Amino acid sequence: MGLGCQLTTWPPEFVNGLLALGYRVIRFDNREMGLSSLADNPGPMQSPPAGFLRYKLGLKVTSDYTLHDLAEDTRQLIEHLKLEKPIVLGVSMGGMVAQILAAKHPEMISKLILLMSSDNHPRLPTPSVKTLWRITGGGIQGDHQEAAINRGLAFWNTVSSPGYPSSERRIISRIARDYQRSYRPKSIIRQMVAINATGSIRHESASIELPTLILHGLADKLVHPKAGRQLHRNIKGSKLELIKGWGHDVPVGLVPEILNHIDNFIG
Repeated sequence: MGLGCQLTTWPPEFVNGLLALGYRVIRFDNREMGLSSLADNPGPMQSPPAGFLRYKLGLKVTSDYTLHDLAEDTRQLIEHLKLEKPIVLGVSMGGMVAQILAAKHPEMISKLILLMSSDNHPRLPTPSVKTLWRITGGGIQGDHQEAAINRGLAFWNTVSSPGYPSSERRIISRIARDYQRSYRPKSIIRQMVAINATGSIRHESASIELPTLILHGLADKLVHPKAGRQLHRNIKGSKLELIKGWGHDVPVGLVPEILNHIDNFIG
């Protein structure tokens, strides 16, 4: 899953839809997220603003881990579960992790599916200052549930799909459920810095030779559609589908179309 998200962020309609099509679905919490373990002695890291600036300038960013480590976590999970060449699907940051995994261990994967992701190149378009302000909470302070819900609403109302609106009640319910399951704001910050510390993965992306499906929304304010087009150029033989009205979420109204693209691709 993407930055700051738990395995419960996957919409039930999406998971159940895959199950109905006959697929086995395995979701997991990335390190330090959800119910996964926390680092015993986290190392030093730069603040998100400093890390982001250094990332955009192509400078080294100090972080306790990078997305390469998350890819290794995923490899070990596949090995532990004794999965035989699974299809790997990644969303946003999870798509970056999936690319690294596919580049380093192509023998372990059969196919790759990337939703609203990128190669994390610093020259790709950056969200506007207004968007960045809103997705980071818009100045809302506090760690109690109400504050977490208000920050979550600010995020999802900013990045959600204009063509497939979600009800505010549904969004609030999901945020509250995730808050009660696990609330780790420091882990989200560490994950944010880890993305910047990873830098561009264009080299890894361009080395992928697996069958790859790329789905991206034309209304994505967080990861610009140019990122999806760039992935398509990077990955030889990949299939790209750009969807009107789709932002940076997995809206219930779009689930049938996304599932149709996935099922047709897998064959």
